[in-house]
Amino acid sequence: MDLEICIDSVEGAKIASKYNVKRVELCAALSEGGLTPSAGLIKAVVENSTADVYVMIRPSAGGFSYTDDEIFIMRNDIKIAKEMGAQGVVFGVLNEANKIDIKKNLFLIEEALNIGLGTTFHRAIDLCEAPIQAMEDIINLGFNRILSSGREKTAMEGIDLLRTMKIASKNRIEIMAGSGINAKNCLKFKESELHALHFTAKKNVNELFDLDMGPKYSVNEEKIKSIHDQISK
Repeated sequence: MDLEICIDSVEGAKIASKYNVKRVELCAALSEGGLTPSAGLIKAVVENSTADVYVMIRPSAGGFSYTDDEIFIMRNDIKIAKEMGAQGVVFGVLNEANKIDIKKNLFLIEEALNIGLGTTFHRAIDLCEAPIQAMEDIINLGFNRILSSGREKTAMEGIDLLRTMKIASKNRIEIMAGSGINAKNCLKFKESELHALHFTAKKNVNELFDLDMGPKYSVNEEKIKSIHDQISK
């Protein structure tokens, strides 16, 4: 079973590499659910990572329905990710009815595939009321994997749907569980024969500022080690 760690720093890349993690998902603004990181950060993480670097392509917080202007920004960010040395990108576009937007996703994935990037469809799928149909759409679009919590707040709560997705996929796409993964529950997902686990390993850094400038995080190496040790047994 592969491990993927969501990171926002070079420190995160170095620690993930220490534990031979398969992939890192590189984001900015983890407090906003993850947004597209800067070109400089992508390049620095690639240079300091033995893991495959997958870059979040998400121009704004909130939902996953984007304007045409934002879609063109996303396409350009995909190109930049490749230029900075990334191995893949992470994105997902829904329409206003929270169904897979075939046209807009196709526009983006064609760019990613044409320049040799791997692709993950992120947890936007967890807003879809018909997840199996959404999965079929994502497979037909050509994505390599899906990140999902099984339409629940945590993947542990959604594990039954994740199992169903894994079976229904017939190994045409990887199913990666994410949200609330920890050392106590990670073996449940391994037993369910899911392809990968995705988790964020961060802890707050207390900064005593009079003005609220947003949270700052450092890497929780203990969490990475504990999950790695459990999965490696």
